[in-house]
Amino acid sequence: MLPQVRKILYCTDLSETAVNALRYAILLAKSTGAQIHILHVVGELSQDAKVALQGYIQDPNSLDKMLRDRSQHSRKEIARRLDLFWETADEAEKKLRDEIVSVDVTEGYPVEIILKKAEDQGADMIVMGTHEKGFAQSFLGSVAKTVLRSAKVPVVVVPLPAL
Repeated sequence: MLPQVRKILYCTDLSETAVNALRYAILLAKSTGAQIHILHVVGELSQDAKVALQGYIQDPNSLDKMLRDRSQHSRKEIARRLDLFWETADEAEKKLRDEIVSVDVTEGYPVEIILKKAEDQGADMIVMGTHEKGFAQSFLGSVAKTVLRSAKVPVVVVPLPAL
């Protein structure tokens, strides 16, 4: 017998593909009765990137504010996208709005954070989109590929639909 899916960790990079992956997470929640936890990881800046930014932003407080604003912007973008999604959702999907029980935006290395959140939350499944770059449409992004290899629970990787 297959294990029961009670918690889905939906990971978004805020790309176009992520919207399609949200549809799959909602569909899976509808068919399994699972809760959905949303996660977005703001990639941690390397030390070199921070030094480069300091060359442009002289005030250390402004640099700290800019870094904090990245997470705040991501939270607002997730809220905006969810609102748009629910506006266009059919009535059956709208009933699942309450199944989204958490939205987490955190800074770090995406693969590490995704795997840790999945374990900490007791996720039974991870749903994420592929990260496509130009013509390399048939290849998984490095984050999706590494999560797929390393996760202890099933991972659903959703490609962009064909146009």
